[in-house]
Amino acid sequence: MQKIHLWPKEISEQDGLVTASAVIEMPGGERQELWYRLPAEHRHALTSSCDPYVLACLFIAMRCPADLIIHGQASPSLLRNLVEFQQAWALWKPNRYTCIETIPDSEQEQPRLNTDAAIAAFSGGVDSCFTVYRHVTGQYGRWKRNVQAGVFIHGFDISLRIKEDYERAAAKARLMLDSLGLKMIPVATNAKKLGADLIDEHGAFLAAALSMFSGAYTSGLISSSIPYHMLALPWGTNPLTDPLLSSQSFQVVHDGCSHYKIDKIKAISGWPEAMQNLRVCLVGEFKDRNCCRCEKCARTMIFFRALGLPRPPAFEQDISDQQLRKMVCFHRETIDQYKVALETARQNGITASWTGALRQMIYLNEMRVRLKKHPLLWKAGRKLLRGF
Repeated sequence: MQKIHLWPKEISEQDGLVTASAVIEMPGGERQELWYRLPAEHRHALTSSCDPYVLACLFIAMRCPADLIIHGQASPSLLRNLVEFQQAWALWKPNRYTCIETIPDSEQEQPRLNTDAAIAAFSGGVDSCFTVYRHVTGQYGRWKRNVQAGVFIHGFDISLRIKEDYERAAAKARLMLDSLGLKMIPVATNAKKLGADLIDEHGAFLAAALSMFSGAYTSGLISSSIPYHMLALPWGTNPLTDPLLSSQSFQVVHDGCSHYKIDKIKAISGWPEAMQNLRVCLVGEFKDRNCCRCEKCARTMIFFRALGLPRPPAFEQDISDQQLRKMVCFHRETIDQYKVALETARQNGITASWTGALRQMIYLNEMRVRLKKHPLLWKAGRKLLRGF
């Protein structure tokens, strides 16, 4: 089989920032550098292991396919878990992914830290807000983790080219995390350039960024986006394969899969800083705020309505019945979330005009999903659906 070589580099420091990086050599000899950059004050938390780089490069190796040759030290427990992780993805997408070997120069478990400190991936959206809020306020019972920091990534949903929007979004994330007594760690990375399909790979990328901090934290939380009974596998982050991105010294936790999105909103609705700074939009012109027009923005505002809650300040504009009626979505799990909102509104005795618009939107989108499965019917039916 072909080979991809991974060479870790020494951590460097300049202008108050530290950079942890590795050189990746593809089978044809092309080289590129994978890097993570963050404030120097967090240097003590960085691991000396190659584990984060292995996680970041795994999918690219499976796509080639090519064995991953690691010119450094890696954790045998992680490499063992990655065997099962690969088998899951090779079964889900056999035409896309092949199981490969991960071969390090040396294998050694990282020392177990005398702490239960946890770190969470934090985007400022509903899911990550729910994760940190529930754990910090002690509403998770025995599942509670000692979350002490949130990692806010530049180069993931906000491109590295967009600096001003990221800085404003990071300031909002800091306000939210500060209000809970948590550290906000801004991390810039070019890991996304290694990927070809973020739908598949975003869980591994998040786990890579979190495990970079395994020098000071023993677990990393990735927030769920879909509850257990609505899971549509394969999906890049899920409760089945996320735990397989763990080692003995650093556990990756898939968090919040037991709750509907609308329940998460209800849980965080009493957190003023979140209501002021919540950021769910991915497609708007400005990446530090909500466009209030896209499907995701609309869905979030509908959840607040269904709960009988006011539109939070994070959404500067409301959505009309007409806009709601014309909202298009092709994913069954998204339509199911709207159904949950409609049922919640019914239970709360809400009979406003928007519920009728929502009911019609659900009907039209279910029709789209059915027609999409039949190309000839879809070609004829989509023109009809545009008229509604």
